[in-house]
Amino acid sequence: MLIKTRAIVLRAFRYGETQLIIELLTEQCGRVSFINKVPRTAKAKIKKQLFQPLTILDLEFERRPNTNLQHIRDVQLAHPFRSIPFDAGKLSISLFLSEFLYYATKDEQDNRPLFKYVETSMCWLDEAQHSFANFHLTFMMRLSRFLGFYPNLDDYSEGCLFDLRNGCFAPVTPLHPDFLTIDETRKINLLMRMTPDTMHLFTMSRQERNRCTEIILTFYRLHIPNFPELKSFEVLRELFV
Repeated sequence: MLIKTRAIVLRAFRYGETQLIIELLTEQCGRVSFINKVPRTAKAKIKKQLFQPLTILDLEFERRPNTNLQHIRDVQLAHPFRSIPFDAGKLSISLFLSEFLYYATKDEQDNRPLFKYVETSMCWLDEAQHSFANFHLTFMMRLSRFLGFYPNLDDYSEGCLFDLRNGCFAPVTPLHPDFLTIDETRKINLLMRMTPDTMHLFTMSRQERNRCTEIILTFYRLHIPNFPELKSFEVLRELFV
C-alpha cells in the first residue's frame, strides 16, 4: 500500500557501512521504522542530511504489513527550519525533545492530533526570537494530554500534593513515595496551564527549570514502560541561566 504522509524525524543511525535506520513519527501511521541505503553522491534523491532530529518531512513509502523496517521511496523537506540548526539553545532543546519523543511515542499508532501538536510546536520554536527557555517543559507536560495521562487541573487546590503515580492532585499524602511537595505541586500546576505564548510569564532559575524537567521525566517514567534516563538531559542542564 502506497502511503504519502508528513513525518517528523526522531532518530537516525548508521547500520553497517551502507545503510541508515530511521525512526519517524508519521501523521498517518504513527511510529514507523525505515531502512535505506546511505547515499554516496550529492545528486542522490534521498540525502542523509534530511534526517536530522525533528526535521519535518513529506514522505512516500510502500507499507508492507509483515515488515518491521520499511523503505522510503521519496522524501523532501516540508518545513525547512530557519533558526533551530543555527541557535545553540534551540538546537539543544530539539536534540533533547527528539530523544524524549523517541521513547514517549514508541507504541503510538495513528494519532494525528499528537502529530499535529509536535509539528506545530516545533514550528513555533523555530519562529521564536526570545523567551523560549521553558519551551521543553511546556511541551512535555502538554504532550501527556495526547498520551492519555494529563492531570485534571480542576482538582487543584492550594495546599494539595501532586501524586505522580496516579497523575492527580491529592488533598492528603499518598501511601507511596511518588509525590511532590506543596511548593513543587504549585509550580507544576502553573506549568501545566501555560502555553508557548504565555510561558515567558513564568520566570525560573536554571536550578528550578532543571528540577521541573526531572519531575516531568519521572512522571513519564511512571506512566510509560521502559522509559529510560535521557542522555541529552545533561547538555540541557547547562543552558539558560
